[in-house]
This record gives sequence, C-alpha cells and structure tokens, in this order.
Amino acid sequence: MKSVSIFERAKKVIPGGVNSPVRAFGAVGGVPPFIKWACGSKIYDEDGNEYIDLFMSWGPLILGHGRKEVIQKLTEAVLNGTSFGAPTELEVLLAEEIIDSFPSIEMIRFVNSGTEAVMSAVRLARAFTKRKIIVKFEGCYHGHSDSMLVSAGSGALTFGVPSSPGVPEEIAGLTLVLPYNSIEMVKDLFSKKGEEIACVVVEPVAGNMGVVLPERGFLETLREETKKHGALLIFDEVITGFRVCEGGAQEFFNIKPDLTCLGKIIGGGLPVGAYGGRREIMEMVAPVGPVYQAGTLSGNPLAMTAGLETIRILKKEMPYKSLEEKTRKLCEEISRILKEKGIPHTVNQIASMFTIFFTSQKVKDLSSAKSSDTKLFSRFFHALLKRGVYLPPSQFEAVFLSTAHTDEDLEKIIKAVEESTKEI
Repeated sequence: MKSVSIFERAKKVIPGGVNSPVRAFGAVGGVPPFIKWACGSKIYDEDGNEYIDLFMSWGPLILGHGRKEVIQKLTEAVLNGTSFGAPTELEVLLAEEIIDSFPSIEMIRFVNSGTEAVMSAVRLARAFTKRKIIVKFEGCYHGHSDSMLVSAGSGALTFGVPSSPGVPEEIAGLTLVLPYNSIEMVKDLFSKKGEEIACVVVEPVAGNMGVVLPERGFLETLREETKKHGALLIFDEVITGFRVCEGGAQEFFNIKPDLTCLGKIIGGGLPVGAYGGRREIMEMVAPVGPVYQAGTLSGNPLAMTAGLETIRILKKEMPYKSLEEKTRKLCEEISRILKEKGIPHTVNQIASMFTIFFTSQKVKDLSSAKSSDTKLFSRFFHALLKRGVYLPPSQFEAVFLSTAHTDEDLEKIIKAVEESTKEI
C-alpha cells in the first residue's frame, strides 16, 4: 500500500510523519491514508480509495473541496503572482466583508494562522489593559503559543502549569484555567482577581474537546464580568466564524466581544488568521500604535482571494439553515442507530458541526468529554473508514458538513454507521 510506504518515509524526515499531531492516528491507531486529491464531499488517497470527508480540512471547507468559483478566482490570482510583501486591494475587500458581517469588529489585522491571531490578540489585550493575567478554559484550544499551552493547576483558582515542555513556568503562571461552562467559578475568580485580569479567551462553542456548547448564561457571565472589571473578552471564532452563521457564534448567541480571532473559513482552505475588534483597541497595533506584530505572508493574495470568494458565496447563497437541517437529521439518525444497538452515547450539535461522544453523560466540559469510551470510538472510526466514511481521527474533534455533502452521501454515512455498529 502506497500510504504505508509513504508514512514510513515520512517518519524519517518529519516528526511522527505528520505536520500536525492528530493526523498521525495516534488516538485511533493504524496508518493514516495519505491524500492525493479531493472533489466536493470526497477525498481520495494514494491507493485510490474514496472517502466521504467528514472533517473538511478541520472546518474551512464549508463549500466542499474544489468549489469551482473559488478555484477559478484562485487560478486568476496565481497568474498575477503568489506573494508581493506589499499591500493589495484584496486585503481591503476581505476586511470590508468581514467587518460587514461582524458588528463587533471595526478594524482587523490579517495573519497566517489561528495561533498567530490569538497570540497577537492576547498581547494587544495586555497592552490595552496594562495587566498581565489571562483566563482560559479547560478543553479550549487556542493554538500553540506559550500562554495557551497551559493546563489547570491543582486548585480551583490556582495559576496554570505548562502542558508542554518548553513552556516556561513563569509564563504559564500568568494564565488562569477554569472548567468550561462553570459560571460560579468565573464569578468567584473575578471577585478575587478581577482587577488583575487582562482578558478572557474562550471558544464560544468549544470545538477542540469535541463540540461542546455554552450553557445558558455562561457567555453572558463572561461578558458581564469582563466589562465590570475592565478586562477584555476575546472570542476565538477560528472554528465558528462563518460556520455557525454568517456573524459567527457572537451573532448566534447575541454576545459582543471586545476582540475576535478568526481563521479557517476566511481563507477558503488556504493558511490564514485574523484578529479584530473595537477601533480604539486595534489602533494600538503597529504602525499606528506601539503593539508590534508583523508577518511576511500576512494578507497573502491567494488566501485573500480564496477567503473573499468563499464569503461572497456564503452571503449570496446563505446555506446555514439547510446545512443545520442536514446536520441535525444526520445526528438524529446516528443517535437512533446507536440507541437501538444499546451503545451509550451523546451527540452534541450546532449548525453544521457535531461530535458523537461514546458516553451516557451530558457533555458540557472537558471532564465529561473525557468520560467517553475512546477505545470504542477507535473501533467505530476504523469500521467507518473501511466503509469509505472518514471521521476526524480522534474522539475529541468536531465533524463538519459542507454544502457539497449530498443526500446520497448522508444515506451512505447512515448505512455505514448501521453496518459498523454490528461490527464494534
């Protein structure tokens, strides 16, 4: 098999044979298929196998692989040049489209990844508030900058500890970590340390411990407490921006953050990130203000082109209602099958993203997500993969549907789930 031989070669020259850890199949075992090409809702590996893609490059491809309008615009852009290191109108056009969709964003700065976006937003928040402490939540992933690779300490309100070698304890100690959806602990923390907190960073819908929705009052509490104590609220909408609806989770839940981090869909499948917010905050960013941040490929014309065309299509077609209905029906069918087979599970879903947790518990935070039977998930994953359905290779990731997924695709997925439950 070509994928097996390529993987062996890859492990000799790339750590783990992959350029992002989850791709190595460490959570599910086996050898990852090496993908050769894709079209619509399907991906094809080096051995010629076809799969219905259920993670869509981890979320960016809401229009599916190779949407013809996006490819056409990209082809035209490539002929004009791949990078200039100078400003282009494309950056302005994409910025205007995003600002039109997100009322909380008055100015925006493009970068090259979600990690860069959050890292830059946190630095800006610290500069704006003249404070050091940041607050994040267990199970929310905000990229791999030092301040974000932090896990909870031993006590409810202790400072964080590094969750990766190479992160200095001094830096981790400036991050406080709380359980997701814990309203009372948020209030308690702000009552004790509110005047020291620069910002709260949160995924308004968690997507990196699997899909976990905010409980009633959680986001509202974050908004109230940050405003009361002079801290900034940062929504990490790298996943949810233009995914749950045009204006992201902040439109869906009617919460207005001070800063927003974006990525994935705004690049239409190419590397991108962005952070934006109120004008008075963003004008602290160089060259207007003293907060330094730069990037050689920031605003790259290819990423701007793909993102601009993707967002224009989304605004024209407004597929969010039909995508939600399609996703909800699929989740209901999967849950019905698992229930009939007596398999404990919980399905969390919002808009066109969902996660099947193999646990009977309600999943509302990292602790409840970890109650899932990961060995059962691994068997389920491989049973589906064998039948041409490619789930994200981890229990703790989100499934994404796209406008390219057809009713026939959904029928094949449901049939594959039926057959897989008999096997596992």
